[in-house]
Amino acid sequence: MVGVAGVRRRLIAGGVVAVLASAALAGARPARADSRQPHVDNPYAGVPGYVDPQWRARVRGVPGGDRVANAPTGIWLDRVSRIAGRPGEPGLRAHLDAALAQRAGYVQVVLNDLPARDCSRLRPGGEFAVGEVDRYRREFVDPIVAIERDPKYRRLRIVNVIEPGAVPELLAFRTGSSLCEQVDRGGDYLTGIRYVLDQLGPYPNIYRYLGAGHHAQLGWDSDRAAAVGLFATIVAGTRAGPDGVDGVIVNTAGYGALTEPYFTADTVVNGSPVTYSRWVDWNRFVDELSYGRQLRRELVAAGFPDRVGVLVDTSRNGWGGPDRPVAPSTSSDVNTFVDRSRVDRRIASANWCNQAGAGLGERPAVAPQPGVDAYVWMKPPGTSDGAADPGSTDPVAGFDPKCDPDYRPPTDSGWPPTGALHDAPPVGAWFPAQFAQLMANAYPPLPAG
Repeated sequence: MVGVAGVRRRLIAGGVVAVLASAALAGARPARADSRQPHVDNPYAGVPGYVDPQWRARVRGVPGGDRVANAPTGIWLDRVSRIAGRPGEPGLRAHLDAALAQRAGYVQVVLNDLPARDCSRLRPGGEFAVGEVDRYRREFVDPIVAIERDPKYRRLRIVNVIEPGAVPELLAFRTGSSLCEQVDRGGDYLTGIRYVLDQLGPYPNIYRYLGAGHHAQLGWDSDRAAAVGLFATIVAGTRAGPDGVDGVIVNTAGYGALTEPYFTADTVVNGSPVTYSRWVDWNRFVDELSYGRQLRRELVAAGFPDRVGVLVDTSRNGWGGPDRPVAPSTSSDVNTFVDRSRVDRRIASANWCNQAGAGLGERPAVAPQPGVDAYVWMKPPGTSDGAADPGSTDPVAGFDPKCDPDYRPPTDSGWPPTGALHDAPPVGAWFPAQFAQLMANAYPPLPAG
């Protein structure tokens, strides 16, 4: 019997295939290499991270928010206008200047605007169409690079997460997503990512991590092997090859549990492996830490340098609160055992938008496990994944039914209820009710306050 997770598997399986300024430094010359922050194996080690002042102020506006208000979070660039910024929204240069003022050692930047971005979703987003990779390079990538390479920031470690959803999206093209098939055929994703790697490569204070989905996308052996091959194909077309990548990031803006404490993929219940269950559905992994570390091992085996590290986004995968299981189930039925034992309380592991019941996960930490560069809060907790109201209009993100808590897909679609929160604002907007929930359900729990 194939459950919802199996449907999601088929959807991603496949072969390899506060100062606002404009980016006006396109003609700037890079500083001499010896005047820049030297490149290190782990950019998070030994230095403090940048705390977004705007996010911190919003967090402090929610009762109890002071407890996490000084956590470093990512700067999301998912449309061109966010590079220069606009009234009430600092741009990249303003953030980097604020990082200097804070004496921060590293800043995290997410690049997320490929042509036909999120091609497998019910409503793909993005502001560049298939075939517009030249516009992506000229209008999106070049202004970012022009700012980041400014010698003014040479002592800052700038950690770039490059197109976090691209690889799992490319591996979805055989599942009936005609848009993903067009993207794959035209090579926009590969061309765009290679361009980013090459443009950021000459600057030793700039770091590059590639998005690697999450365990419920690429945990199956065939899918993970395809992903490793695709990563190798991407870097083979760059100047630096595998040496031009510092690592991968898993669970970006995701909800997958860091670890499932009460079972693994090898657990057997009354003679039935948990892989038979609807939730696990033959996946070799049930959580993000085991998936990320194995992916890293396979990348190294495929020719990536041993210094390649993993980042795990733990901003919203804590799953604490009163609904968190406190012991493994005693049921002898494998489906019941898994459903009552798992700390990830989503209706389905494919659900990704403003999930009800989620909590803050592990706080940002440096080198918490072998092979893991850091636990990070790349998605700023409390920023919406998308609007809950079907009447919402966003010229870039559009409206995705998976963000509508009342969306009921066709019965033959295989899609489960969304599990999304009501009253969510558009993507990237502040969602204080969600942040309050994340604090209440944090795991490890937050101190009283």
